[in-house]
This record gives sequence, structure tokens and C-alpha cells, in this order.
Amino acid sequence: MAKATREAYGEALEKMGGLCSNIVVLDADLSKSTKTCIFAKSYPERFFNVGIAEQNLAGVAAGLAAAGKIPFISTFAMFASGRAYEQIRNSICYPKLNVKIAATHAGLTVGEDGASHQSIEDISLMRSIPNMTVLVPADGNETCQAIQFAAEYDGPVYIRLGRMAVPDLFTEEYRFEHGKAVCLVEGTDATIAATGIMVHIAKEAAEKLQAEGFSIRVLNIHTIKPIDKDAIVKAAEQTGAIVTCEEHSIIGGLSSAVAEVLVENLPVPMERVGVRDTFGESGIPKELLKKYGLTVDDVVLAVKKVIARKHRLRSYEKKGEL
Repeated sequence: MAKATREAYGEALEKMGGLCSNIVVLDADLSKSTKTCIFAKSYPERFFNVGIAEQNLAGVAAGLAAAGKIPFISTFAMFASGRAYEQIRNSICYPKLNVKIAATHAGLTVGEDGASHQSIEDISLMRSIPNMTVLVPADGNETCQAIQFAAEYDGPVYIRLGRMAVPDLFTEEYRFEHGKAVCLVEGTDATIAATGIMVHIAKEAAEKLQAEGFSIRVLNIHTIKPIDKDAIVKAAEQTGAIVTCEEHSIIGGLSSAVAEVLVENLPVPMERVGVRDTFGESGIPKELLKKYGLTVDDVVLAVKKVIARKHRLRSYEKKGEL
């Protein structure tokens, strides 16, 4: 069944509200879109609509956290990461307050809302702030697990959520492990490291490549910060080539995080599938993914390219040219 991660967030938040009376929820007048309205209906005394005032949203949440509450704050990713950046940095992360930022409508798949609302820089902004944990769940079940983790974790968390429905990858028995990548498919020729909505696309690409005789590992990198260095280095050692996939700019997001790990530990050929230093535009989500190079076929081409680079590199090594 396909479900948007924002929908799963709303359901998980309402469930956690029943388990922990310390959880409070704040929204910037978008509760029907962010799905915090589900929590508001069940626990109206713990829900606060601060209006279209995202900087105040973060500031009020910081005060509530300082008073011992566990605030979840929600708005669109563009406004959460952009308009409230200073307050998140100075009022939440600097004192390491226990605030959870669940930002919905991230990436190109906001669709018709266009470039002004398509946040393709938010991972980069949030992972650069000290004390911040950054999560990008891949489906509804993983979102539920990520919300439970965030509620139990002591410190700032940024959770990136989407508008578009995505296929289920995990069952209810799945257990989210903070900072630990999930190997969905084993392989030896190359590794696809993907996050968010790109995980199911990466899995489909691996299946297509398998039909052509390739053996491709697929890693679900649901925690961008702290990144799972061990899983990335192991993949580099065992497959010798990496492709990253993200619905985000290739500058500062998953690809940058993976590249940092590789260059410091075990450099191998790497290709990046993501938005290439450009703004989005208004359009149907699937058509936008195609235009900006984020389809199964784009991932397949990137994998074939990185495998060819791996073979050339090994050929040079054998000839003593490196």
C-alpha cells in the first residue's frame, strides 16, 4: 500500500501523544497539510497553532522544551529549514534543547507548488548545525518508527517528510535503528545508497540491473546525521563503487555526506543522482522526477557508469599506471 510519509507522521504523532503526556505539538497554520490536525483532534489542549510565523514557531518550541516538554513542530520543509534557520540554530541546537522538527512537503514532489516551495536544500542546512540529528524515512512504517525514536531521543531532531505517496518497503515488524543503514538488497558489483522517496526507486533499479546480470547492493540511509560510516566503508570495500540517490540537491545532502566518508576512509568511484544545482518548477511530481533525472532509468545509467569507472581504475592499477 502506498502512503505519504506526512500521513504516517500524523498517525504516529497521535499514537505517541497517547503514550507520553509530555509531548506537545505546534504548527504554523498548516495542520491539515502537515497532518498534525490528527493530534490536535485527540489532544487539543496540547496543540498550538502559532500562525504563519515560523521563527516564532521555533522560539516557542525552545521555551517549551526548556520547561520540560517534548515539542514537535511542523510546517513545510522550505519554511522550517529556511525561514526559521536562525532560531533553530541559536535557540534550539546551540543549547541542545529537546525539540523535534517534522518538516513536510520536502523536495521536488511538492509538485505544482513550484520552486518557491520545493525545498531541495534542507538536508544540507540541517546537517550542518551542531547537535542536530537528521532523519529521512523511506516509507510509512519507517516514518512511524522514526517518530517514536525522535520522541524518546533527548536532543534536536530534523525529520524530512514528503507529500507524495510512496510504496511500503517495511512491515510493522521493522525496527528503526538510529544511525544504522539498512541493507535492502545484497550485491557485489556496486552499491546504491539512497534516502527518502529514492529508496524504492533504487530498489527497482537494482532489480532491473539484476535482470541484466548485475549484482547491486542497496542501502537505505535513513539517518543522514550521524551517517553510518561503517556501512558505507564496508560497501566501498566489498563492491568498489557507490551511487547516491536523493530527492535533494547533490550539494550538501546525502551525496556530500557519503563522499566525506569515502574520501576520509576508502575513496572509490562514485556517481550522484540528485538535483544538480538548480531550482525546481511547477509540475506533476512524476514528471518532475523524470525531468530532473531522478527515475529508475537514471539510477540504472549511473550504476553502469560507476561500474565502468571501477573497471577502468582496476585496469590502470594492473598496468601500474596508478
